[in-house]
Amino acid sequence: MKSAVETLSPTRVKLTVEVPFEELKPLLDKAYATIGSQVQVPGFRRGKVPSRIIDQRVGRGAVVQEAVNEALPIFFAEAVEAEEVRAIGAPEVDITAVPLEDGQDLEFTVETDVRPEIELPDLTGIAVTVDDVAVSDDDVEQRMTSLRERFGTLVGVDRAVETGDHVSLDLSATIDGDEIDSVENVSYEVGSGNMLEGLDDALVGMAAGETKSFTAPLAGGDREGQDADCVVTVQSVKVRELPELDDDFAQLASQFDTLAELRADVVSQAEQAKKYEQGIQARDKVLEHLLDTVDVPVPDGIVKAEVDSHLEGENRMDDDEHRAEVDESTRRALKAQFLLDAIAEKLEVKVEQPELIEYLVMSAQQYGMDPNQFAQAIDQQGQIPSMVQEVARRKALAAVLDEAVVTDSTGTVIDLDELVGGADEDEVTDVADVVDEAPASDDAPAEDETPAKA
Repeated sequence: MKSAVETLSPTRVKLTVEVPFEELKPLLDKAYATIGSQVQVPGFRRGKVPSRIIDQRVGRGAVVQEAVNEALPIFFAEAVEAEEVRAIGAPEVDITAVPLEDGQDLEFTVETDVRPEIELPDLTGIAVTVDDVAVSDDDVEQRMTSLRERFGTLVGVDRAVETGDHVSLDLSATIDGDEIDSVENVSYEVGSGNMLEGLDDALVGMAAGETKSFTAPLAGGDREGQDADCVVTVQSVKVRELPELDDDFAQLASQFDTLAELRADVVSQAEQAKKYEQGIQARDKVLEHLLDTVDVPVPDGIVKAEVDSHLEGENRMDDDEHRAEVDESTRRALKAQFLLDAIAEKLEVKVEQPELIEYLVMSAQQYGMDPNQFAQAIDQQGQIPSMVQEVARRKALAAVLDEAVVTDSTGTVIDLDELVGGADEDEVTDVADVVDEAPASDDAPAEDETPAKA
């Protein structure tokens, strides 16, 4: 096989591939065998039909198409490796010469988007400024209130609904007289906004036993986004009564004996949270600095495909203003991926199994899934390599952050201690079993695709 590459732009190349007949012949023979097993010709047993008879009955073109369909991804992959092309996205294939007779070669061209070559600057000593660690009285009181709410009790009240109340309600939604959905005796916190749009406004001012109608777009299902006629009935109204802040509460809610000890611990937790926020802010600012200073070309074709997919899922294909917003965010995200991939390569970042497992467990928690089931689902979808790639990007950014100079607004240099999240040992073991069985991948080219069939 011979191949050549032509650079069309920083993010797109054209491969020209020539496959000698001798290399294609095994695939032609396989195609004859496949078709021969599918056709019935009088006088010949199935699978024993000679090639010349298949050419007469089915046509040489059908055989060649079968062989070429299988050949394209194979020889495209070989050409990509030979030319050291890092292809991404969906390639566009043009077959320029078809071997309709023995001895003729297969020739085709492929235009494909590629990961851009990125010239990285010095990655040491990047200077960023973060907010001070300043724990206010409001911060402490918010945490104390949240703790009290965990131990609060719901008590019925005989008055109109107010924001923050907990109500038991019945709710139904219909469109043109057809009931779409209905629920009964559902507990809901007024003002949380996690049910139907307009529900909070309808509930405020209602009393137990009262019914009200309102119109709202459906939040899910086959008719998501369509306006529905909604009817809500309030069954009961309750408020959350919070325990008094005293030593008894401290003993109930913590391992401390006094309220003073509990408050001191809450202050310490708030300070630690602020330090964590400093770390997140520093990480984000380092990445923003790199994105603003490093030229990272982005393939227009991949951006368009992702934007179209996003807008189609939202049923907003004709919303030009939203398209522009999604386009900008997509380009920024792709730039970050390409940039971090380049840094990971430069720093020769390696992903160890414990790091991958920790990331899988953390991701499962974010989706509210059992880590083992999440890992199995990711494995079945063939997404383990892309997870490896994402961990490598995170490690690359962490390595740059480790070399950065981080100061607060007063000029004090911040020592960012590494934050390590612990995972349950049984969860780690279960996920490790899935990772062990997943296909190995060093650089996880998750974006790679092969040419479609001819």
